[in-house]
Amino acid sequence: MISKIDFVLDRVKESESGLSIAQLGLVKRVRYSEKMNKLLIFTKAVSQTHGCCTMLVLTQQSQVLNQLEEEFKKEFPKHFIQLVNVL
Repeated sequence: MISKIDFVLDRVKESESGLSIAQLGLVKRVRYSEKMNKLLIFTKAVSQTHGCCTMLVLTQQSQVLNQLEEEFKKEFPKHFIQLVNVL
């Protein structure tokens, strides 16, 4: 399971930089609950931006997180996937 998680984190890229989620450090940790058949993906929230940049950064982050969720669903189709934003 760990190698599949690492594979997803390496496969999903941020469009502007071309860097993977793993390289950007956007995922703080991943927890698996066997009892609930759930993968919890704890993501690092954007904490500080200025002015108009905030909307651009939030839009970009939203797109990357949506892509991340879809890739986890593809890789783990029998599991419930939940993204948790942490500060």
